[in-house]
Amino acid sequence: MMKKNFSIAIDGPSGAGKSTIAKTLAKELNIMYLDTGALFRALAYQALEWDINPQDEKAVSEFLQNADLDIKFINQEQRVLINEEDVTDYIRSEAVSIAASDISVHPIIRNYILIKERELAAKESFILDGRDIGTVVLPDAEVKIFLSASPEIRAKRRLIDLQKKSKESVEYDQVLADIIKRDKQDSSRETAPTKKADDAIYIDSGELTLEETVNKVKEIIIKKLILDKDK
Repeated sequence: MMKKNFSIAIDGPSGAGKSTIAKTLAKELNIMYLDTGALFRALAYQALEWDINPQDEKAVSEFLQNADLDIKFINQEQRVLINEEDVTDYIRSEAVSIAASDISVHPIIRNYILIKERELAAKESFILDGRDIGTVVLPDAEVKIFLSASPEIRAKRRLIDLQKKSKESVEYDQVLADIIKRDKQDSSRETAPTKKADDAIYIDSGELTLEETVNKVKEIIIKKLILDKDK
């Protein structure tokens, strides 16, 4: 038997497949999935809509006073709202992706999101994905995974994802450049950089199919939550 309430942290760089893996496992394990990146994206999207420079810490701090972020789950699907407006379907463009990386460096933003993430995770079992879940958000998570792949493979996956979800015309070279830029931003920022937790298990999904990656992570979860518990 698994613990009544537990947390699973899946970290890694942009385009590593964290969200897809986490969503799939949440359904298989019948637990809630929290897309933490969507929270930053929602704030970034609204900042752009209000002509706020996501790199301007003072402007972002003032913006946050007027942007009320909320998360709702409808049939286990996460929806993100700003001031009661559902912005979930507008946060997957490359412009928002870069803005999310820019806005996430500000401590006031990270602390704001951190509080909301911990409040949710304390209520029931969750699987969370992001860049600092295992190191900062939930350092005591029962299972920690660090998922990655080469920038080139992640750019190809990201391009396919963008073509499905966005009407924007995007090129592979631009997506790759954005991936490399975001990797540098996310790993070098002073506040909660993208980093593998010391006790996280590293998985390179570059040569694995989605099904193979899901199965590999699921095996780790079962071992951590059931087998290790029974020892």
